[in-house]
Amino acid sequence: MARRKSRAARRRRLQRQVVGVAVGVVAVVVAWSWVWPYLLVLAVLAGLGGLGWWGLRVHRGLRERDRLWREEDRLLEVNRSMSQIDGMDPDDFEHMVAALLRRDGCTEVQKVGRTNDGGRDVIGFLPDGRSMVVQCKRFAPDRTVGDKDMRDLLGTRTNFRADVAVLVTNTRFSRNALTTAARNAIVLVHRDLLDSWRKGSTFDAVIAAAGGGQGNRQHLKRWQQTYTPPHRTPRRRRKRSLPS
Repeated sequence: MARRKSRAARRRRLQRQVVGVAVGVVAVVVAWSWVWPYLLVLAVLAGLGGLGWWGLRVHRGLRERDRLWREEDRLLEVNRSMSQIDGMDPDDFEHMVAALLRRDGCTEVQKVGRTNDGGRDVIGFLPDGRSMVVQCKRFAPDRTVGDKDMRDLLGTRTNFRADVAVLVTNTRFSRNALTTAARNAIVLVHRDLLDSWRKGSTFDAVIAAAGGGQGNRQHLKRWQQTYTPPHRTPRRRRKRSLPS
């Protein structure tokens, strides 16, 4: 008798559980039929909001890029002589170099020179697809770019795995710097090449001419006479005669 009661109790408990589950499923289905349109609307609004935020960021980025490009083009128009370039701010000098590269078909050109830039002033890709890293040295015309700058640029090229390393300056390079650059295929753009580049020569032509040194002896002598500050000739000390 007791067994029959326990079986009947278990059967009733199981029935109640089944009924409870069925009622729960029905309630969920009914609730979902009421809620899902609102959830769908919320999902669509969230998607539109995210798309709008992304579009705003892209728009701001394009406007900022356009502003920088216009400013760089303005620097090209304003600085029409090497004497004006000599007086440029180093930051503006980097922007001008970026504008020249972009003018000659280089892509994804960015001026990145700032604190902790890893030695990169300008980066981008040549028209043939090779990546490049560019350092810009705007010095006084009587200064020279030394061998240390070449070794620093070599480290930058290795660190960022660039295909081409370029150093652009408004002055000249020391003999040791030229030797290091020639051994490591660094493209050097000295004062005269920069002037030619600024006047319309393509960057491909500048690269081709960069392997030709810095002009002949007459040109070097003329540059030294123009930009090397005069040295005072030391006065000869008169010998004193010893008293007899």
